[in-house]
Amino acid sequence: MKKQPAVYILASGYNGTLYIWVTSYLIQRVWQHKQDMVEGFTKKCGVHSLVYYE
Repeated sequence: MKKQPAVYILASGYNGTLYIWVTSYLIQRVWQHKQDMVEGFTKKCGVHSLVYYE
C-alpha cells in the first residue's frame, strides 16, 4: 500500500460530533473507525461517517 498523507473528518451524524485527524492510510483507517477497532473518542462517541478528506 502506497503512503498517501490525508486529512479526514468523520461525523457521528447530522449536526453531530466531528473528529479531524491525519493519516497516511486513509482507506484502512476509515475502515478501522467503522468497525470500532480504534479505541477512545471515536468509539465512545460513535463517530463513523466519513464526511471529508483531502
